[in-house]
Amino acid sequence: MTSRILTGITTSGTPHLGNYVGAIRPAVQASQRGNLDAFYFMADFHALIKCGDPARLQRSRLEIAATWLAAGLDPARVTFYRQSDIPEIPELSWILTCVTPKGLMNRAHAYKASVDQNLASQEDPDAGITMGLFSYPVLMAADILMFNALHVPVGRDQIQHIEMARDIAQRFSHLYGNGKERFVLPEALVDESVATLPGLDGRKMSKSYNNTIPLFEGGAKALKDAIGRIVTDSRAPGEPKTDAAQSHLYILFRSFASEQASDTFKADLIAGMGWGDAKKVLLDLLETDIAPMRERYESLIARPDDIEDILQDGARKARRIATPFLAEIREAIGLGKGMKPAAKEGKAAKKAAKAPRFVSFREQDGSFKFRLLSADGKTLLTSAAFADAQAAGQMIARIRACAAPDQCLVASAPQLNWMDEGRIAASAEAVSEEQAQQARQAIVDALRALNAQS
Repeated sequence: MTSRILTGITTSGTPHLGNYVGAIRPAVQASQRGNLDAFYFMADFHALIKCGDPARLQRSRLEIAATWLAAGLDPARVTFYRQSDIPEIPELSWILTCVTPKGLMNRAHAYKASVDQNLASQEDPDAGITMGLFSYPVLMAADILMFNALHVPVGRDQIQHIEMARDIAQRFSHLYGNGKERFVLPEALVDESVATLPGLDGRKMSKSYNNTIPLFEGGAKALKDAIGRIVTDSRAPGEPKTDAAQSHLYILFRSFASEQASDTFKADLIAGMGWGDAKKVLLDLLETDIAPMRERYESLIARPDDIEDILQDGARKARRIATPFLAEIREAIGLGKGMKPAAKEGKAAKKAAKAPRFVSFREQDGSFKFRLLSADGKTLLTSAAFADAQAAGQMIARIRACAAPDQCLVASAPQLNWMDEGRIAASAEAVSEEQAQQARQAIVDALRALNAQS
């Protein structure tokens, strides 16, 4: 089964070695799997939040596109495009903004961190905070929901944004779905095995620390100079490095070498190989991997029109999906083409349009729950707490998949258990056996109605 995956690429600054190991290399490897429908986009609208230099933004877009292509991204296998080339995305972002509660945005980590920083500096809470920063999660939701991506690879700091995208999608479907889900609910894909590289000073490699090792910028000389500046201790050649496994050089080496070569490098350090010799071995290893990519990169940078053609081809592929899908969304909210007013619904039609539904939500303690609502909005069932949204969604799927809900639901007044698994899901409070049976029948009727819709 093919699964759609979507990755956004920040277009600020020049890619460094940490970007390659932590994001570019695993993403390119994933794109080569045959069971993925992969979308990769340069998030240049997002870059406007932090970058106010047009020339820098323009240069960064070119460098990043060339980097990903040089690293092996095949535009024939994936959909590779610039966010700003898809006009449907900002339109969907505005539509989603109109259904997104402000309170949800108030809880966004980036916004809260900026407010906290202002308060710590005794500034106005919103000093320097733009609507771009505040609304960032809505634009990210539009990026994802436009293409109904199921999996979105992110770091742990971005999981909240995926959860927000799910909340926004569900709210939109509740208001405009007319009995159907308008969007695929995305799932965060966190790869715990992705390496985080140390920079020149041993801290996490980051442009904000000014400790990065260049990937292609400056050529082979810049890479050699950077490796030479990696901070090491004062142990002399011949002196054993018994803590070799924790050394910055070993961590960098291991990220590019086989397990056998890594073990040999570590053994040589323990045996007393000097830091200067170790840096030369590391440089030789990196050059083996990077030099062919650097050659492709320099060729691409010299032909910006070819990169532009590739991105425009990607935009056309993306818009073949985005344009008709946005037309459906516009129709759903009353902005479809044509001026003919919709026929007024009679009371019977309005009543028939209502249907039972599941609603997911997040508690203040961070856990996830869901409710089963009747056609008139009454809560029939509230789940127990789940650690993550995916587990809650899987339970909803199990409940909906039961062909005979009267057999899956177990009465045990004053509560009802689903599949008798320790209250995975429980009915509303019931004080008697008779009330428990009535609640049970209401749940069964609602689930049968949902099955009939499917």
